Amino acid sequence: MQTEIIISGFGGQGVLFAGQLLAYAAMDAGKDVTWIPSYGPEMRGGTASCTVIISDEEIGSPNVRNPKAVLVLNLPSLDKYEVLVAHGGVLIANASLINRAIERKDINSLMIPANEIAESLGNRRLLNMVMLGAMLEMLPVLSLEQIEQALDDHIPERHRKLLDLNISAIRHGAEFARKEGVEITEVVE
Repeated sequence: MQTEIIISGFGGQGVLFAGQLLAYAAMDAGKDVTWIPSYGPEMRGGTASCTVIISDEEIGSPNVRNPKAVLVLNLPSLDKYEVLVAHGGVLIANASLINRAIERKDINSLMIPANEIAESLGNRRLLNMVMLGAMLEMLPVLSLEQIEQALDDHIPERHRKLLDLNISAIRHGAEFARKEGVEITEVVE
């Protein structure tokens, strides 16, 4: 089984960190992983994305054409990646910054007010963890417990004080997806 995930948004939204966390959790679970970051030269405020592949066996190529899951944190990312999501895959969009509906009907999708949820927790920078929690509810490639343990094991010391808030954000994102009654997508391919 191989699961391909793209996370995309503006620089400064925690796109790369969310991908790194997925990669660490998968490695800690004994999976093969690739994590490929991509960002514009302007960094904060410019475009940023990353590709994560999680597999039970050796990964042949880090290139992804039709990912099983895409998390888009802004409108330009939705415009770019909506068409690429694999049929039956998962698309999660940040409703806080996206002013249009998801058009595809052959995928499982969720519009989540990630900025508002993060702000209600006391830190708007938690929106990446809110999005990640929602994705794991819809596509259980890893458990919430595995992600939380990886966060505890790999969070940089300078951000350790934010550990509990990050875990809370992950759980709030998963809870939002659960309450919305979204379909759970099987991980098998």
